[in-house]
Amino acid sequence: MTDKNNSEERKEKNNHPEPPEKGNVIDTYEYKAKNIPIKVTVVKRKGEFVPLYEISISSISKTTEFMLERIRQELVKAVNLEMIDITDLKKAKLIESQFEETISDLINKYFPDLDDETKGFLTSYLLTKSLGLGMIEFLMNDHKLEEVVVNEATEPMWVYHKEHGWLKTNVFVRDEEQTRHYAAIIGRKVGRQISVLEPLLDAHLEEGDRVNATLMPISTGGNTLTFRKFARDPWTITKFIQTKTISPEAAAVIWMAIQYEMSAIIAGGTASGKTSALNCFADFFPPNQRIVSIEDTREVRLPKYLHWVPMNTRLPNAEGKGEISMEDLLVNSLRMRPDRILVGEVRRKKESETLFEAIHTGHSVYATFHANNADQTIDRLTNPPIDVPKILLPAISLIIVQFRNRRTGIRRTFQIAEIQEDSTINVLMQYDQQKDKLVKKNPSKSLFQNLKLYTGMSDSQIKHDLDEKERVLNYMVKHNITDVDEVGRIIAEYYTNKHNLMKFVHANKRFHE
Repeated sequence: MTDKNNSEERKEKNNHPEPPEKGNVIDTYEYKAKNIPIKVTVVKRKGEFVPLYEISISSISKTTEFMLERIRQELVKAVNLEMIDITDLKKAKLIESQFEETISDLINKYFPDLDDETKGFLTSYLLTKSLGLGMIEFLMNDHKLEEVVVNEATEPMWVYHKEHGWLKTNVFVRDEEQTRHYAAIIGRKVGRQISVLEPLLDAHLEEGDRVNATLMPISTGGNTLTFRKFARDPWTITKFIQTKTISPEAAAVIWMAIQYEMSAIIAGGTASGKTSALNCFADFFPPNQRIVSIEDTREVRLPKYLHWVPMNTRLPNAEGKGEISMEDLLVNSLRMRPDRILVGEVRRKKESETLFEAIHTGHSVYATFHANNADQTIDRLTNPPIDVPKILLPAISLIIVQFRNRRTGIRRTFQIAEIQEDSTINVLMQYDQQKDKLVKKNPSKSLFQNLKLYTGMSDSQIKHDLDEKERVLNYMVKHNITDVDEVGRIIAEYYTNKHNLMKFVHANKRFHE
């Protein structure tokens, strides 16, 4: 078979992936992408070293696909789709609406006998192929995928599946030019350019998904695209407890510390779940306080009941101008009257200085930090290049360490430690690998003493408060209250009308307003 024939075959696969052949089927499921029903089969084939992720749009036959391509060609003649600049969101919606009307008319012309539902999804299909990112958008709609990757046009796209890891797909981009075109579309939407002079692009889509693009010859195999999907269904404290990542008892201690405005650092190694933990513990914020989050990549998603201002850093443009760093946003956030500040990750000396300045000016701060345990967190903070003076450390009340077992891949809260007045750490709870749970290690020497000092609570009141919080957490687990807004609603009720919430908890009935 000639290279030309191979190229044509790939084009056809890109436009309309073949239904999967027989093999050792591992998983099958269906989902809808913009009203288009899509079937997924994960299958192990002889000679392939990884399972294959194969999608098929069974509702569209090859004959229908051929007709749809003719309609698309009519549109191309009418307007140069590649030249449309969609940086203005309102303008983009208008263009999309006009195209939808035109496509709808053409579908009525070519397929007069179809029912409205079928016409609707054919319109969506053509719209995605004409103005969007084609098959990539269909893959991005699969809620079980975390990453969608184009390595080069000569090989199929890859995806990272939540249950099956890296998988090879049956979807191709047409050629290297199409990958470059997709990168250009994404760049225009965020006011960035990608070219031979600027061959790297890091951007965010409207929904929060992150995109990285590289052009040849920087990536020697071909032009690349890497889409990291923003979690549509973020981690909550209930999910953390259900998956045994943390115990209700430990979560209650963290909740109490957060309620009474004690700052915390969430440490952990690579892929240990630091940001997921930050997202979970942010569920405990009271609804009557202003929260500012600062991140490089938008990953935190808080309940709608909270007074929240999310902020993102920005890379410099081609001239090296326009950069907004984490430090810039931290300094700016202090002028926004926040009660709580969330920082995606502290990496540099200036960021840590601003972080401690924020704490010492009366703000509660919660940040993630790269370190494998509480001792290492102190060492990294107090030594070059970060070099925080030890005398400042007691401003952080808690260090919460997240851990990923590199053999099994499970994630757990590894340590909960307090920082004492002499800047040393006292580990309150530690993960026991054999028992697969957090166990008490040492009695508190500063956390509860500070609580008593600043709240006037007695030991018995603190114990009652912790027991009450633990009951609420167990109640949410029992009733499977896992959605971020549902969890946020329960926590908001706890702060604003605790007596009412506890009636439902004691009666073990699902909460309703």
